[in-house]
Formats: sequence, structure tokens, C-alpha cells
Amino acid sequence: MKLGIFAKTFSGSDPRIVLLAARNAGYAAVQYNWACSGLAALPQHIPTEHVEAVRLAGRQCGVEISAVSATYNMAHPDASVRQSGLAALRAIAAAAPAMGTRLLTLCTGSRDAANQWRFHPENSSPEAWSVMRASMIAALEIAERHNVDLGIEPELANIVSTPALAQRLIDELKSPRLRIVLDAANLFEAAPLAEQREIVSRGIELLADRISIAHAKDRCAGARFTSAGNGVLDYPHYLECLRRSGFTGPLITHGLAESEAPRVAGFLSGLLSESSAR
Repeated sequence: MKLGIFAKTFSGSDPRIVLLAARNAGYAAVQYNWACSGLAALPQHIPTEHVEAVRLAGRQCGVEISAVSATYNMAHPDASVRQSGLAALRAIAAAAPAMGTRLLTLCTGSRDAANQWRFHPENSSPEAWSVMRASMIAALEIAERHNVDLGIEPELANIVSTPALAQRLIDELKSPRLRIVLDAANLFEAAPLAEQREIVSRGIELLADRISIAHAKDRCAGARFTSAGNGVLDYPHYLECLRRSGFTGPLITHGLAESEAPRVAGFLSGLLSESSAR
């Protein structure tokens, strides 16, 4: 597994400065965000020179662009908000191959109109599933046109809240372009260690053939998120499950301050070395 980080962890609006900071902190890959180029995170238009700047920065810094963020609320109750997100997805998808990646990360969304990462009691409703599903079908049409893949992430606060629901969406849409971003810290809130391990291992086993990226953050005992190594997630178990599943993609950390990046790189690199030695 190649160790990576959210590019947006580092300050700056010049991709070379951002990617060099990632490299110097101990990372060989990033999940890019167009805010790191001084654009909106969901730009409606991406100038060619910005695309080339990212590609060149990645090559010069020796940092892989593993994915690019295209996250918007695919289940937002306002259709105009969903259409704006889809327009940005179209621009990001068109630029992705030339910037050096073919994976776009998405958010299956929430019915919470103010925060796509916040749970809403209507998230489990048939209407919410139908709205998200329609958004995903439109997104997959764009992905097919531009020869890119779309990564969705099972998250407790979203419509696709579990690995089982991710598998349901895969089964319904039957598109090889629908991929998985797997973050073990998103699969439970508070669980005894044995239960946590069971949840993580079952989730990875179910989705193994679709996982393109693994994420690395952590959970505190009180269910709040924290940076990798500062919480209750059994990282040796998580990484061993990924290894046994045959996953060889990037492990991308996020949910950390820029000042924490070197420590987290050391923590994860050590665990990856131990796992590969088994």
C-alpha cells in the first residue's frame, strides 16, 4: 500500500507547494482537492493551465494523484443544489485524466440541507434512496463519458451508511465504474473491540473487489473523529484485513492538522511495514 494524505491538509493554493509539503511530511500520494489550486472545491470550470500545473507538480514532487474530490450532497432535498454539484462533477471528470487520476470521490449525501456529512432521520427513507440513486446514475453517465471511476464511502451519517447498502447500490446499478473508498472509522461509532473487529473485517470482506482507496482516520471512545493513532480503531487489524483482501491501493489519511502530518506518516508507515512483513 502506498501512503497518502488529503492534499487539503496543507495550506496553499499552488499545487507544487502543496504536493511538496505532502512529500516532505512523508507521503507518496494525495487525494487532491481543487481548492489546493486556488479554485473552488467544486469548480464549474477548470482552466487547462490549472490541470497541467497539477500534473506537472505531481511529477516533479514524486507524488501520485490517487484521486480527486468531487463530493457534493447527492441526496440534498433541493434539486438545484444537486444539479450544481453534478455540473461541478462534469468539470472535474473532464479534467481528471489529464491531471493524473481516474478516480473521483463522492458523497452519497444526507437529507440534512446544511451538512452533507450529518445524519438526518429521513436518510433511511425510500425517497432518500431514490434521489441518491438518480444522482448516481447521472454521475455514472458522466464517468463513462470521461473514462473515470467514482468512489463512494459507506458512512453512518449518509444514505449509503453501511457496507451492505454500498453492495446494494453496486448490485442495483451494475456499473464497474462504481468503486469503494473504505474507511474503517466510518463503520462504527462506539463498539467493544471484538465487535469493532467483526464490523471492519465483514465490511472489507464484502466490498473487497471494489475497494480503490482506504482511508485512515480514527475515533475517540466518545465516537468523535480524531487523527490516526489517537483513537480506538484497531489499526493492525484494519490493515491486516485490507492486506488479506488483496488490497494494494493507496492508504489516504485525513482528519488531521498539518502539524500532525509527519507523526501520522510515521505511525502508518510503521504499521504498513509490519503488515507487509507478515
